[in-house]
Amino acid sequence: MRENFLHYVWKHKKFDILNIKTTQHESIVLVSVGKHNHNSGPDFFNAQLKIEQQLWAGNVEIHIKSSDWFAHNHEEDKAYDNVILHVVYEHDTDIFRKDNSTIPTLELKQYINADVLENYQKLFSNKSKWINCEADFAQTEDFILNHWLERLYFERLERKSKTIEDLLDASKNNWEAVLFKMLTKNFGLKVNGDSFFSLAQSIEFSVVRKSQSNLLSIEALLFGQAGLLEKEIEETYYQDLKDEYSFLKQKFQLSNSFVLPLQFFRLRPPNFPTIRLSQLACLYHKQHNLFSKLLVCETLEDFYTLFEVSTSQYWKTHYTFQKISKSSKKTVTKAFVDLLLINTLIPIKFSYAKHKGEAINEQLMEIIRAIDSEKNSIIEGFNSLRKVPKSALESQALVQLKTEYCNKHQCLKCAIGNSLLNK
Repeated sequence: MRENFLHYVWKHKKFDILNIKTTQHESIVLVSVGKHNHNSGPDFFNAQLKIEQQLWAGNVEIHIKSSDWFAHNHEEDKAYDNVILHVVYEHDTDIFRKDNSTIPTLELKQYINADVLENYQKLFSNKSKWINCEADFAQTEDFILNHWLERLYFERLERKSKTIEDLLDASKNNWEAVLFKMLTKNFGLKVNGDSFFSLAQSIEFSVVRKSQSNLLSIEALLFGQAGLLEKEIEETYYQDLKDEYSFLKQKFQLSNSFVLPLQFFRLRPPNFPTIRLSQLACLYHKQHNLFSKLLVCETLEDFYTLFEVSTSQYWKTHYTFQKISKSSKKTVTKAFVDLLLINTLIPIKFSYAKHKGEAINEQLMEIIRAIDSEKNSIIEGFNSLRKVPKSALESQALVQLKTEYCNKHQCLKCAIGNSLLNK
């Protein structure tokens, strides 16, 4: 038995509300369950109820056992002086106010709906399951599942927008600077994401603006800050980068002391940090005022066109310095742009629209639904129970579902869990 289940039962009146009595056999008429409090203090504020015709207004505290009142030291906390009803699953001791009068107690055990209790016990019975509802997930109604996944997707966007807001505060509301930091992080992918982000954090965006008109300068800035220009290599291109970075470093007082080391290990050559940094440099060399251009993109094709870039000439025949490889263009692929859309571009557009008080949810849904579902262990897990992901909207929603609800056993806050409890 979990206390949050009793919160659910009380909040949604999943018990015989017409025949309830206190442990002192006094009749209770429930007028209002009150407002659920998720912070410190009693569990429900401003409840209203009649006990033996006397109308009471105040707070409700919920515990598994009555004695939990003392286990939690509520008798010493003034915040609990205004409790008008103690709701418990099992009553094992009386609780008294400071004037020695008994706080009325409702023992829910005898009143809870039997089906709800049985479904709850089934849901939480096996701790070794991948998700609590894996036996019943496939039977969830399409209407419930689809609407819940849509809501979860926007919940995930809200979570990402918090990161964007923090970056905005740090950059004095410079949206171009925030976009640069988030894009740089995502160009590093999972392996080098933190390293690329630390690189972006080490550069004032004004320096990027002043360097982007010259491709060699913007490449030198990124490669130099990444610590890739510290060797002695006898190549013209490498020496040009090194000389340019030395000039930029002195001019802008640059430091890369806190930039995290880059990783090449276990990466496919197209994802080597050298290639991704050159592509990022070419993007900013080609697209000045990238954030402004991002705002006018409304379709998937608009984004593909905006991010149609490759590397500089040297990297067409290299993956690392010195070692020549077969010539290839090394363009930013549509699949890579899809990742940028999921992790950076759509969250940025969502955050900016929210900042401006504009509603573009339908436009964003059209874009995210045009992107294929991601492939990862979470999506594979849900697919083994029921074929769900059709697009990136569903796959992002399922990641949110697994990490924020299933893993944390928040079934009572989940639309799927609620539908199973109410079967």
